[in-house]
Amino acid sequence: MIRFDEHLPSLPKRVLVAGVSGCGKTTLARRVSDVLGIPHTEIDALFHGANWSRRDEFEDDLRELALADAWVTEWQYREARPVLAARADLLVWLDLPFASVTLPRVVTRTVRRRMSKEVLWNGNREAPLHTFFTNREHIIRWAWSTRNKLKTLVPEAESGFSQLAVVRLRSQREVDSWLKALDEQYGSPTMR
Repeated sequence: MIRFDEHLPSLPKRVLVAGVSGCGKTTLARRVSDVLGIPHTEIDALFHGANWSRRDEFEDDLRELALADAWVTEWQYREARPVLAARADLLVWLDLPFASVTLPRVVTRTVRRRMSKEVLWNGNREAPLHTFFTNREHIIRWAWSTRNKLKTLVPEAESGFSQLAVVRLRSQREVDSWLKALDEQYGSPTMR
């Protein structure tokens, strides 16, 4: 596993960003995309159809994404993880403190989205806030129940896919420092 302050072994072309729901995966994926000048595909947009259903085209879209020459996406969904990890050359693990960073982020984001009636993927919106108490898959409950899952999944991916470099970021300071170093090492001069 590569530390936040170590250089990457090579220029990454296919990048995964892993983390608990609400930790900032998509934000980081967009920033990596900007620094490296490669496209970001938000995997939630591929997965979610109307009424939070799984899109029938998800597997086909997933395979097409994985086969592309360059991309950045989030590493989630059980069936997507091995397909993407087999093609990725870098996995960035946002392993931020849950209680002090991730939980406040997912709560704030969920409330903001619900109150503003923000339209998410394919017309979906956050569920009413009271469903936190009735829906076991409410995003905040989901973040809580899956908060330790990556402690097993990331090391398994690292050992199972020899081409996959893994960077573990444990604080916002490490995220910012790593992004700055990525930009200095591989960023486009026009992006700086």
